[in-house]
Order: sequence, then structure tokens, then C-alpha cells
Amino acid sequence: MRQIKGDLWPITSPQRTSKQQEPNMRLRSPVDGLQGSQLFEDTSGAAHGLHRGNQQAGPQAAGLSSQSILSDPMSNMALAYGSSLASQGREMVDKNLDRFIPISKMKYYFAVDTVYVGKKLGLLVFPYMHENWEVSYQKDTPVAPRFDVNAPDLYIPAMGFITYVLVAGLALGTQNRFSPELLGVQASSALVWLIMEVLAVLLSLYLVTVNTDLTTIDLLAFSGYKYVGMIVGVVAGLLFGRPAYYLALLWCCAAIFVFMIRTLRLKLLSEAAAEGRLVRGTRNQLRMYLTMSIAAAQPVFMYWLTYHLVR
Repeated sequence: MRQIKGDLWPITSPQRTSKQQEPNMRLRSPVDGLQGSQLFEDTSGAAHGLHRGNQQAGPQAAGLSSQSILSDPMSNMALAYGSSLASQGREMVDKNLDRFIPISKMKYYFAVDTVYVGKKLGLLVFPYMHENWEVSYQKDTPVAPRFDVNAPDLYIPAMGFITYVLVAGLALGTQNRFSPELLGVQASSALVWLIMEVLAVLLSLYLVTVNTDLTTIDLLAFSGYKYVGMIVGVVAGLLFGRPAYYLALLWCCAAIFVFMIRTLRLKLLSEAAAEGRLVRGTRNQLRMYLTMSIAAAQPVFMYWLTYHLVR
């Protein structure tokens, strides 16, 4: 029995068994794993080839799509219809914009140069020695302002308004009252008064039924010339005190009054009044009063918009 059991169950030593299983139980080192097989497959070559294929196929696909669109008659009709709508819309916008804001005419009022600006500023400050106040014409068209100092322009009123706002900010700063809100109120009030003045003159011309070649832009230009005297008065007050402000403003008010009378009488009064003869008739009397009212309103606005800036 002992021999049979030994044949059926052979006796093996523990040392031999552990030595046989040792190679199988040994863990694989990282170096062996890297040498045997890669953890991640290298796909850079395939991606590069795919990118080159897309680059080669891109222009071909774009060319085919553009050719198909151009060859499609419906697409051609849609493109033509869209272009016609765009041109019609542009013409409509230009026409309506020119109706309210005559851009083509605005170029005339900004056709100035340095010589004209210097002469015009001198005329606004000292108009007493100027004799010829008529605007020159060439083939029934007034010449550009740079060729005639009597022609109205918008450059000086626009620059005068901007300079007035800047000087007002400087004056408020010297009084420790400057703030962006207050400066905005100052600019908006000056602009609102200017618009109200122009609208009042237009209404007066309509009520008096004056046939004149004065346009709204002309009135805006003439009303904007007072900013020159306002700037002179405020700067004089900042430099030399309040008495200098009153003296400079008084001089500029008298100058703008004479300038407006001599300029507007050729536009509003009859030919007889323009030549210096006696004004007769009720309508001519109304035109004379309207001219003097417009001229007298300029000093009032000049004082109203500047008196609080000098202390």
C-alpha cells in the first residue's frame, strides 16, 4: 500500500516546486514591456497623409462647388436679383439722405482755406471798414467761400462751437466746478438754443412771406458766427478778470450786430433797401424788423451762454 501510494502521488520537494513556478510568477519589467511592444500606436504618419489629402482635395472641392453654383441658372438669377436690390437700396438711401441732409451742398460750405478763415475772423471782430458785402457769383452759382470772404461757411461755426465747449470746460475747471455731466449740459444747451434760433427764423420768414435765396444751412452758418465773439469774451475774462470779459463781449456783440445787419439786408430786404434807398411798404418794413430782430438776438444769446463761465 505504501508503494502504490507513492506511485500515485509522487512526493516532490517544496524547493523544486517553487523554483519551477518562479519564472512564471515573475513580473514583467517596464523595460522589457517597452522593448517587446509599444503602448500606443504611432498614427502621425497616417494623420499627416490624411492632412495632405485634405489639402489636395480642398481646392478641387471648392472649384467643383463654385463651378456648380455658377453653372446653376437659379443661382445666377438669385445673384443678379440680389445685386439689383442692393443698387436700388443704395440709390434710395442716397436720395432720401440728400433730401434731409444735402451732402453734395455741404461740401460747398467747407471749401475754405487758411486765408479765408483769417479774413473771416477779422471781419467778424471788426466789420466796420468792410464795404462790399455782396456774394460773388459765377454762372448763377455762388463761388466757393475760399474765393469770397462774404460767402457763408460752416467751418468757422463748427470749429467755434467745439472751441466754445472746450473753453467752457476750462472755465468750469478754474472754478472747481468741472464735471463731464456739467460740460455735457453746457454743450447740449448751446446746441439746442442754436437749433431753436434757426427754427424761429425759418418760421418768421414763412409768416412774413419773404422770397429769399437763404437756405437753412445759410441761417445755421450766420447763427454760428456768434461763437467767435463768445470765445473772445470768455478767454478775456479768464485772463484779465470779469471787467475784461464785459469789455470784450460788448465789442464782439456790437461787431456781430453790424455784421448780421449788413449781411442779411442783402438777403431779406428789397433791392431798393439793398441799394441804400428809403424802405417803403408794409412788407419791406416787416423785412427790416425781421433783419434787426435776428441781428439783435445774437448779443442776447452770447451773454446768456457765457455770463456764468466768468466769475
